[in-house]
Amino acid sequence: MSEEIMNTENADTPKMDDQVKWYVVHTYSGYENKVKANIEKIIENRGMQDQIHEVSVPVQDVVEIKNGQKKTVQRKVFPGYVLLKMIMNDETWYVVRNTRGVTSFVGPGSKPVPLTDQEAKAMGIEKYIQTFEFEEGDAVKVSSGPFAESIGQIKEINEAKKIVVVMLSIFGRETPVELDYTQLEKL
Repeated sequence: MSEEIMNTENADTPKMDDQVKWYVVHTYSGYENKVKANIEKIIENRGMQDQIHEVSVPVQDVVEIKNGQKKTVQRKVFPGYVLLKMIMNDETWYVVRNTRGVTSFVGPGSKPVPLTDQEAKAMGIEKYIQTFEFEEGDAVKVSSGPFAESIGQIKEINEAKKIVVVMLSIFGRETPVELDYTQLEKL
């Protein structure tokens, strides 16, 4: 963006975070995981992590009984669909729409319609839409998992993946440990 454009922005212009929405794409049946992998590869190759934040094929555990044996298998919650958390622009639309296995975005005609926050929560996509409360350098206590009760300092934060790298003292050495931010409490 040029300086002129940046200086002419006003309070009505949406911030980058406000533009990030969940979109749904329709795929050929059985191609959901392949489409997810293809889009993730394109994101990596083109450096589009700041535009396409997350690619998801929601699954749930289902208990099946075959030949008298109980077996837990994973089933797709929305067969034939892939969910994308992204900023919609010409480039992201083109990349996703031209990914092998994608038939269309969900929406009228060729205009993708984002899910509302309420729809995303109801579908279980966004279990929590909230602000990130940690900063690099914060002292934290691990509240759950194998490192519960450990105290450390935040070294790195990945908000998109909701992962925090915390320096913990393990066997007398400072060791970086990746934790979900829900496992941490601020001190």
